Amino acid sequence: MDMNAIEYHVHGLLKAIGEDPDREGLRETPARVAQMLSEVLEGTAYSNHEIAQMFGKTFADERGDEVDSAVVMRDITVFSYCEHHLALMYDMTVNVAYLPHGKVLGLSKIARICDMAAKRLQLQERLGKDICEIISEAAGTPDVGVVIKGSHSCMTARGIRNASAYTVTTTYRGRFRDDKSLQELISEK
Repeated sequence: MDMNAIEYHVHGLLKAIGEDPDREGLRETPARVAQMLSEVLEGTAYSNHEIAQMFGKTFADERGDEVDSAVVMRDITVFSYCEHHLALMYDMTVNVAYLPHGKVLGLSKIARICDMAAKRLQLQERLGKDICEIISEAAGTPDVGVVIKGSHSCMTARGIRNASAYTVTTTYRGRFRDDKSLQELISEK
């Protein structure tokens, strides 16, 4: 991320909206915004494959091949920024499930994958696809489901200003595509 370019453009943006970027309260704002963007958009520095490698710590599935059950993690909180308006996507929860194929991911890795994938300019639909793809690679399974529920400030704070609106997206791979009982494990209730 080019921090100097971000600072330069934030300075220009402050001027463009009629502010004095050299006044007391705004003098350090360009640097603060650059630092904030480097944190909240950290995921832009990594491909899905790199995230899968980074958080791909697995353990042997002690249950053996005869067990056919899902690993489910619900209500993982993330936030992101909409690529259309650079608006905050907030109050987002992610439900993830996968069917192990001989190995299981460390539980914290599931939440870390969701968090890092969200740290990009995103669309909620793509975020679900990215999480599915990363979990699939990291866990070594084609059977993954992701449900995301979130509010978008591009709808709640501007435009239509419908503060109670939220969006639910679903992404299913492998057996999750057709198996309603697997989909119900992570559905929004």
